[in-house]
Amino acid sequence: MNLKLTFLSFTSSLFLLFSSYVIAQEKSEVQYEQVSDSIFYKDKYGLTLSLDLSRIGQSFWDEDYQGLEIGADYRFSENLYIAGELGNEQATFNNQNILNESDGSYIKIGVNYNVYDNWIGMQNLIYVGFRYGFAAYSQNLKNYRIYTTDDYFPPDIRDDGRSFGNLTASWVEFQAGLRVNIFDNFYLGAHVQLKNMITTTEIPNYDNLYVPGFRRTFDNSSIGAGWGYSISYLIPIYTKMKTQAAKN
Repeated sequence: MNLKLTFLSFTSSLFLLFSSYVIAQEKSEVQYEQVSDSIFYKDKYGLTLSLDLSRIGQSFWDEDYQGLEIGADYRFSENLYIAGELGNEQATFNNQNILNESDGSYIKIGVNYNVYDNWIGMQNLIYVGFRYGFAAYSQNLKNYRIYTTDDYFPPDIRDDGRSFGNLTASWVEFQAGLRVNIFDNFYLGAHVQLKNMITTTEIPNYDNLYVPGFRRTFDNSSIGAGWGYSISYLIPIYTKMKTQAAKN
């Protein structure tokens, strides 16, 4: 737990430090020229690749979890980005009654819309987004305990060893986040997610306890939530000349 808090504190401090630096830095590398009362400059368009740092961090400090997610988005227009994520997760659900392992991969496809009006030459994002997610996974019930309110006898734990394969799930997801340029074409980002499950493969006399990409599920609700930190790199493909009125 101390390692988790230390990691979160470190990444939060690093993110805030870089954010402050970017806002204050001079935009000396951007090619622009001023004509009359307007400034013309080249705006980058391209493909941005991302690596989710939160899943890598959790894989180190949580022995019941292993996960990796890569993301990509392509700048389609000035503020619209085609976006998606691809990942794999292995998670163990372990409480006093059930020991279950989930393992699978997922893909999410959608769009992001940037609502932030950048300064000249900057390409930071404050965005809202939408995703459709799909996962293919399996579950392995390792053991379970027979529930009883009588403590006279020792716990009755059954080693079951049943596996449930070829499981699928789909959901819709709303995202909100930001991405800040730290240097050259590198960015740091953070986001939150709100999800709603659409479909899951039914398992006779058992539940889908964990869906990769969606994460923990609950019997009484189809709603899920998540968050993440990421580091990204922009691969510039072309530029567009953009005009901005000069400030007096």
